[in-house]
Amino acid sequence: MNDPLLDELLQALRCLPGVGSRTAQRMALHLLERDRPGGRELAEVLGRAMTEIRRCSRCRNFTSAELCGICRSDKRSRAVLCVVETPGDVLAIEQATGFDGQYFVLLGRLSPLDGIGPEDIGLDQLEQRLAEEPIEEIIVATNSTVEGEATAHYIGGLAARRGIAMTRLAQGVPLGGELEHTDSSTLAHAFASRLPVRGD
Repeated sequence: MNDPLLDELLQALRCLPGVGSRTAQRMALHLLERDRPGGRELAEVLGRAMTEIRRCSRCRNFTSAELCGICRSDKRSRAVLCVVETPGDVLAIEQATGFDGQYFVLLGRLSPLDGIGPEDIGLDQLEQRLAEEPIEEIIVATNSTVEGEATAHYIGGLAARRGIAMTRLAQGVPLGGELEHTDSSTLAHAFASRLPVRGD
């Protein structure tokens, strides 16, 4: 394209995952040709979201308030805590299961080779929650990767030291797979059939 602003729009759209030059061009042309009100609304909401959405101070999920809706709810169990890697995992579990407990979002996983230690993914904050809240079971829903398993093992140690039962998602989630890309029925089955884990 010859117009510098249009080129800038195309380049900006390419920051999205899976959006290459052709997809960015299709998106931009669709908004400019057929849906300018939608484009303006997208720009306005995106601007507000980038400014106002932050981490929940309790579970680290995304929210525009101090505490997210799940943490604020008095209808959810305080006895069961599900530990996940990303906010996308929370969405996947909420959509696929009837889980009614609380969450803790790591926003990553342990990876010593990359210099990512326990404090980098909030495991110190998780340990504080275990000390302060009446948690009876931790469901570790980290991904089935080497780093995810190492993270689960570390959390198992935290749970064992406090006498808290720990379970892990069962069959169905493929080795190396990510929760947010697992189909709903498989995830629901894995969640319902979770297995106990013994800490060291």
